[in-house]
Amino acid sequence: MKSLLDKPCSRRHLLKGTIRLCVNAGLSSILLDNFLASARCRAATADQAPRFEPAYLEQHRTGELGRRAEEFWSLMEACQLCPRSCGVNRLEGEKGFCQAPGTDLVVSAFQPHFGEERPLVGRGGSGTIFLSHCNLRCVFCQNWEISHLGRGAQRGIEDLAQMMLKLQKIGCHNLNFVTPTHYAAHILKALDIAAADGLRLPIVYNTSGWERAEIVARLDGIVDVYLPDFKYWDGDLSAKYSAGANRYPDDTRMAIREMHRQVGVARPDAKGLIRRGLMIRHLVMPNNTGGSEDIMAWIAATLPKDTYVNIMAQYHPAYKAFDHRELSRRITGEEYRRVVDRARQLGLSNLDVQGYQWLR
Repeated sequence: MKSLLDKPCSRRHLLKGTIRLCVNAGLSSILLDNFLASARCRAATADQAPRFEPAYLEQHRTGELGRRAEEFWSLMEACQLCPRSCGVNRLEGEKGFCQAPGTDLVVSAFQPHFGEERPLVGRGGSGTIFLSHCNLRCVFCQNWEISHLGRGAQRGIEDLAQMMLKLQKIGCHNLNFVTPTHYAAHILKALDIAAADGLRLPIVYNTSGWERAEIVARLDGIVDVYLPDFKYWDGDLSAKYSAGANRYPDDTRMAIREMHRQVGVARPDAKGLIRRGLMIRHLVMPNNTGGSEDIMAWIAATLPKDTYVNIMAQYHPAYKAFDHRELSRRITGEEYRRVVDRARQLGLSNLDVQGYQWLR
């Protein structure tokens, strides 16, 4: 006969089942009363345990979130949201390099996403909102239909707030804004609306890494998890493959330092979920195009050794990568293994690696 512990069950079912066992076994009412009192005490203690509160809620309560949303909004009058600093008046409908519209935004999709890092996915998925357009425009972009062509549906601020609330309602563990840089003002406005309607999920700022550090500084106390790429070590290569972005390495280093200052090292909670901290992604590319080992050395020298680093192996040539011979193939196991080995030699201890087949 199977016991109650042979299969997963809720605390309520376990409690009911235990009561039945006590009664069937003829245990005294005093023993049963003691058991129930102990169970109630444990449940009360669990209910009193501190719960995670997203950073933006305090800013919302004080009115600071709304104030900063207006501050970001004003930056679009002569747009300075990203390092390109186009200076176009997006509030009047002008479009800069990213081609994003002004007072509205373009959303490709919003959904629970199970392909992100495991501590973000959990059981309910990461509540991902895919934002269209991009300020970087890499020639090898695997989502080029969204980032380069801007495919998606035009939506308003209120629509974005409702998306956030819906993702919370269906059980996602966080709100994951993919390519948020050029829509930072829209996100803050929608976040203020959604917080007033009961939003309580942590915010994940899922960025290419090419950010202005002074703009990131204005997000202090709003973003819970920063998820930046660190794509290139060499500015000449970032300019070649990302539309002239020769300042990418310098800007990204400064932005990552600021992100770490705000949220610190990403550490999972008791359920294995990361709700606060810095999580760095690096995509290993063929022929060491990204300067992977140099990036690992910088992380090890600049940030704590237990900084979360996802060394990504999924590069494949897409979009215009075939126009560049050095980018026109997948990486090899040896290329990937070399980066992981170097990261470990440098003492990086919190690595997310992409599978045993790459390390054989």
